[in-house]
Amino acid sequence: MGIVTYSKFEYYKEKIFSLSSPLEDGKMVSESFLLETSEDRNLSIYYAPVEYFNEHATVLIVGITPGINQMKKAYASVLNNKDRLKNNEQLLHEAKKASSYEGTMRKNLIHMLDELELQRYLGLSSSAELFTAANHFVHTTGILPYPVFYKGKNFTGSTPAILKNKMLKRYVMECFVSNLSRLNNPLVIPLGVNVSNVLRHLLKSGLFNATHILTGFPHPSGANGHRHKQFANHKERMRKEIADYFQK
Repeated sequence: MGIVTYSKFEYYKEKIFSLSSPLEDGKMVSESFLLETSEDRNLSIYYAPVEYFNEHATVLIVGITPGINQMKKAYASVLNNKDRLKNNEQLLHEAKKASSYEGTMRKNLIHMLDELELQRYLGLSSSAELFTAANHFVHTTGILPYPVFYKGKNFTGSTPAILKNKMLKRYVMECFVSNLSRLNNPLVIPLGVNVSNVLRHLLKSGLFNATHILTGFPHPSGANGHRHKQFANHKERMRKEIADYFQK
């Protein structure tokens, strides 16, 4: 297993510490934290303290990219814990727990995971514990791990297509794929069709080795009006696939 150095956090840590509360979007989505911008200036990628990595995870949940709300939660967590936690890994772990799919998205995600009885196989009363005391069971990330904005708004994964954009594809390869070897064949839950399409490509290309990918799981965003129908259509198959994974 490789060693996670969290070098980006080390570089940006003092800049985060210098921010004042309450956090303003413009202070985070700013030149100070800009990682890269596309040639047409439509796409921008910013740093956020979300790189905590749980290499012992049983479950890998993959979204598209952290949005502005998740970004703000991660920054706020670091600020709130900077005097209590001195260790980079601890600070980043708390930031990841606080920010992962934060808000309505997390509520919807927990509801669907519980419907699939994931919590039962992990010995939990609810999948909500994955974001608190049972966080050691899960690793959450984006196929684009750092916040991406398209024309100033949260990137949805559709326009432009992730794998057809040079900059986005590079971040998939350098930030997402490069870490996958740290994991020991987890149950992979891609959130939505855009993430599933990228993982399918990585599998076909031999860049991603996973035997259990829960295809058909909808993106839990409240803006996804099709999620209820999509979940219902795939629910029984996904429930069986989860059972098969834990009984392997």
